[in-house]
Amino acid sequence: QVQLVESGGGLAQAGGSLRLSCAASTRAFSTYGMGWFRQPPGKEREFVASITRSGDFTYYADSVKGRFTISRDNAKNTMYLQMNSLKPEDTAVYYCVARLLWNVQLTDPQYWGQGTQVTVSS
Repeated sequence: QVQLVESGGGLAQAGGSLRLSCAASTRAFSTYGMGWFRQPPGKEREFVASITRSGDFTYYADSVKGRFTISRDNAKNTMYLQMNSLKPEDTAVYYCVARLLWNVQLTDPQYWGQGTQVTVSS
């Protein structure tokens, strides 16, 4: 069982930045593809970004490409999402996910974090 704990959410103004972190409880962190999903208020959950086990390849939803950067530190069992040029439509609960076999959109990940709220004001 892998526990994922997100942190770093909060309130930001449009154009501002936030950095999310996801700490994993497993020593096998480097064997998991990792990523972020989000659920805007009143909408379905959607894919945001993913990163391979070694961190050598990343993939982004079109809506965040060029503004968000996903990264990981396998020595610290932690993944990050740097969010710049935030927009009000980025307002959502952001979830960290882990999947043993990586694919670009991390379909059906085995593990989910509890989520962290990000609110962007205009």
